[in-house]
Amino acid sequence: QVQLVESGGGLVQAGGSLKLSCRGSGASLTIYKVGWYRQAPGKQRELVASLTSGTRIEEYGASVNGRFAISKDNAKNMVFLQMNNLKPEDTAVYYCNAVWNRRDFWGQGTQVTVYS
Repeated sequence: QVQLVESGGGLVQAGGSLKLSCRGSGASLTIYKVGWYRQAPGKQRELVASLTSGTRIEEYGASVNGRFAISKDNAKNMVFLQMNNLKPEDTAVYYCNAVWNRRDFWGQGTQVTVYS
């Protein structure tokens, strides 16, 4: 099974950009559907972006569509989330997710804080 570790979170001013990284270990992410989720205080965890294996179909949450982009580097076994034009409402803990054979795997999360 795969282990996931996120990095790249931090404090950024509204309108700025951040790039989150997720490193997989223990298994290749090539066959996994991968994604990013986020959870703000007092709110449910929500989908930010996902990317299927093989067909590489991308899906985005409505609030980030057009601003965020998910990508995967199979050679490095990593998943990325490029976040542009960040808004204060993007403040949350961001989690990397991988799914295979109906099993979900999660990272520990990385905090993103956007101030106006």
